[in-house]
Amino acid sequence: MKPVRSSPYFSVKLSDMATKAKKKTMSNEHKSALAVGRTQGRAVRNYLEALEAHKPKRGRKRTPDSISKRLASIDGEIDEAGAMDRLLLVQERTDLQNELESLEAGIDLADFEEAFIAEALEFSERKGISYASWRELGVEPAVLKAAGIRRSM
Repeated sequence: MKPVRSSPYFSVKLSDMATKAKKKTMSNEHKSALAVGRTQGRAVRNYLEALEAHKPKRGRKRTPDSISKRLASIDGEIDEAGAMDRLLLVQERTDLQNELESLEAGIDLADFEEAFIAEALEFSERKGISYASWRELGVEPAVLKAAGIRRSM
C-alpha cells in the first residue's frame, strides 16, 4: 500500500493506522465518577425545579377559597357569554381547577431539599458554583449552610 502522502513526514501507511488504533475503555473509577456526577446533577436539578415551580408569584396570593369563589362566578357568567367570551371563561375555569388541585395536593420540598443538601457542596466545588449564584436562583441561606456552601467559596 502507498503512503498517505509523498512527504517524509507523512510516511505512515493507511494499513498501519488501522492496526494501531486502540479501543478506548473507561476505568471503573471513571465510570463511578460519572455516575456520582449524574446523581449529584439530578439531586440539584430536582431541587431547583421544585423551587421554580413553587416560587411565590407577584400580587395577591390566591387561596383555595378565592379560587372556589371565582369558579362559582364563572359558572354564572358562562351561560350569558358570547362564543368568544365563553371560550375564554372555559379556559380560565380549567386553569383555576388545575391551580386548585395543585394547591390542595401541595408539594413537600423536604425530600428534594435533603437530597440537595447531601450533594450540593461537592457539585458546587466540581462545577465552580458560587454562593451568590445559588442565592440568585432562590436557594435559602439556611439550606446552603446545611449543605456546607459558604459565601467565601
